[in-house]
Amino acid sequence: MVLEVALIDVLPGHEDDFAAAYAQAHAIIVAAEGCRSVRMTRGVESPSRFVLLVEWDSVQAHEENFRATEAFGKWRALIGPHFAGPPRVEHFVDVPA
Repeated sequence: MVLEVALIDVLPGHEDDFAAAYAQAHAIIVAAEGCRSVRMTRGVESPSRFVLLVEWDSVQAHEENFRATEAFGKWRALIGPHFAGPPRVEHFVDVPA
């Protein structure tokens, strides 16, 4: 399992519209093969900053089963107009305790 972490800065004044768009777009990403869970968080000190957390079976599942499909285009069309700039996206794996 890998965790996709996307740091998303939203245009000031678009926060509520972005959250509403995400509510619509959520079903799109959750339906992707290999997607285990999706969660969006919002900054307390920086309310225009959001963090998307997606658990995938693998990086390949994220890239091939979502990013390379028309579902990604639909997802991005809903939330993308609210971006202040390109999101910063990275993948992470758990560190054993």
